[in-house]
Amino acid sequence: MRIVVTGGAGFIGSCFVREVLGGAHPELAGAEVTVLDAFTYAGRIENLDTVAGDPRLTVERGDVRDPERVAAVLGDGADLVVHFAAETHVDRSITGAADFVTTNVVGTQVLLQAALDAGVGRFLHVSTDEVYGSVESGSWPETHPLEPNSPYSAAKAGSDLLARSYHRTHGLDVVITRCSNNYGPYQFPEKVIPLFVTRLLEGGTVPLYGDGLHVRDWLHVSDHCRGVVLAATGGRAGEVYNIGGGTELTNLELTHALLTAVGAGPDRIERVADRKGHDRRYAVDWSKIHDELGYAPRVPFDEGLAATVAWYREHRDRWT
Repeated sequence: MRIVVTGGAGFIGSCFVREVLGGAHPELAGAEVTVLDAFTYAGRIENLDTVAGDPRLTVERGDVRDPERVAAVLGDGADLVVHFAAETHVDRSITGAADFVTTNVVGTQVLLQAALDAGVGRFLHVSTDEVYGSVESGSWPETHPLEPNSPYSAAKAGSDLLARSYHRTHGLDVVITRCSNNYGPYQFPEKVIPLFVTRLLEGGTVPLYGDGLHVRDWLHVSDHCRGVVLAATGGRAGEVYNIGGGTELTNLELTHALLTAVGAGPDRIERVADRKGHDRRYAVDWSKIHDELGYAPRVPFDEGLAATVAWYREHRDRWT
């Protein structure tokens, strides 16, 4: 089996690659993996150091927006494309949306067309719970209307719809996953957990938006990758599967957990103005992937968070 992983040097993509090559997913045992990554600020070749010598790994530098480069990588065919590559940071999308639209929407279209032309077996499109917008209570099923509120989530919603259209129009075998907030090692320190951990380890303060009562569901990156594998190998063509972590926390609760993890006090919290269009609460209903494919998160949040903090403490060269 040949798997092409876009964004395979990024936070989630590199976890997927390391786990597949490391034998964590028997469904993909023996697979050859080709990473396609533009190596922007968030994608680092060092994220693949532990598997760099594996003969089944090929790394290709290229932008998903480049039709010729993408066609060259997919030209020999692939059994599976797992599309992680995306611009993902909401704050960056607020100050400049252009790269989010071109990478997330145009880049996805380029990949879908190349996959169709190359006769790819299955295209797994990785998306986000943010496409649903904010929910006050309950949780979103996969059938909930898409109501994105940031340029980032709007661009991801656009990519989801393009992926769906290639299935409905062309018969391309497409499966879409939508995950909640990921955390774990190797994440670039702009998202809240690595940003707060690295600032606290350096003795600084952490910026808490608004009243700190915005709620997120937290999903360990390893659990996310397992959900992706289940959807890629057992999901139904044309379907969407939510992948959740089962741990809902307010940002204030998360901040206090991080303070405790590094031995810091509440005096290190800096209250800042709320983010524009800040969604109040995300929550996905992941009963579909549980009932159909047997998914359930395995990493307890307390253990996952402690291990994540320890990784950043032990790998200062990755963020200083």
